[in-house]
Amino acid sequence: MELPDEASKRLEGKHTAMVVCWFLGNGCLFSWNSMLTIEDYYVYLFPNYHPSRVLTLVYQPFALGTLAILAYHEAKINTRRRNLFGYILFFLSSLAILVLDLATSGKGGLGTFIGICIISGVFGVADANVQGGMVGDLSYMRPEFIQSYVAGLAASGVITSALRLITKAAFENSQGGLRKGAILFFAISSFFEFLCVLLYAYVFAKLPVVKYYRSKAASEGSKTVASDLAAGGIQALPETDDVESKNQERLSNKELLLQNIDYAIDMFLIYALTLSIFPGFLSEDTGKHSLGSWYALVLISMYNVWDLIGRYIPLIKPLKLESRKALTTVIISRVLLVPAFYFMSKYGDQGWMIMLTSILGLSNGYLTVCVLTSAPKGYKGPEQNALGNLLVLFLLGGIFAGVTLDWLWLIGKGW
Repeated sequence: MELPDEASKRLEGKHTAMVVCWFLGNGCLFSWNSMLTIEDYYVYLFPNYHPSRVLTLVYQPFALGTLAILAYHEAKINTRRRNLFGYILFFLSSLAILVLDLATSGKGGLGTFIGICIISGVFGVADANVQGGMVGDLSYMRPEFIQSYVAGLAASGVITSALRLITKAAFENSQGGLRKGAILFFAISSFFEFLCVLLYAYVFAKLPVVKYYRSKAASEGSKTVASDLAAGGIQALPETDDVESKNQERLSNKELLLQNIDYAIDMFLIYALTLSIFPGFLSEDTGKHSLGSWYALVLISMYNVWDLIGRYIPLIKPLKLESRKALTTVIISRVLLVPAFYFMSKYGDQGWMIMLTSILGLSNGYLTVCVLTSAPKGYKGPEQNALGNLLVLFLLGGIFAGVTLDWLWLIGKGW
């Protein structure tokens, strides 16, 4: 039986926490989406280097490798330090790309491209720290927090696409318009990442609902929350006796993975398929259409908008897919989108391509939330944290597979 004040603590600050989670999710991908969304600038600067594909290919091994190490040692890592390190790294990298462009006066060349590739790798390291850390952290709290966080991830794509369309329209006819838009982008991105550092450091840890769930996780044996509890004004819990520590024993990462292998494969397949089409194929392989240079931007914007909408659909209970078999079946059936995109790019007009891109985004967002909110149910706090890290590891593995497969579209095009 739950005490009334305990029940109110469990909900106090819930809506503020959801807003903060949304901003933190947004910050996790804002810098990277900024880099992806100004692809037209990079394609203009580095026409021979396939920037939309190369930058993604550089980013992924760093993200995947770092997260594999962090997921393995997850139980011993200080979550607060990990997340703050990630957001500070995002802020400094966004600033670095702005400084690099200003220092080179927007000139192309191999040296500049290598510099941008290095920053892309740093974004990958930051992403592994933040995304795994945050999803793990929120997995033992309320499902709405994870939903809000992953909606924030998608919203970063929508915001950057909208900003890109506005800056393209505003600067299109001015000299160096592409560059002005790109500079504005990274100035906004740097400011936004700095805001995320402040929100995580000074606001999130002090919310009563967050303190409640972190204290609960600590009582179940979690060692990763001590610094966050201290930041929220709660001292670490006293050491427990042998009987209680036996009750606090958790499943190993291997046991968790075996019990949830279907969810892990689901995450891998969702992102392997999505990234084999988005953004490389949409940026470079959809042919010439009446929208001209706006076409790729419109497609990427439609993907981002429907990805965001898809992440809110599971909030409507009857529309949330929770059956494990049904989830896997739907995810496997998305493979049909590959031949659909291939034939549409050859024979369809731009309206059909926009519709297909919308389906890709909608299904990506919807299925991501369904898997991430269903998997942690029934586990203790430390296990939910570990499972969140493992699922994000498979998500990044899927992205890496997807961006590698994306190169196959170039076969037969003089490559």
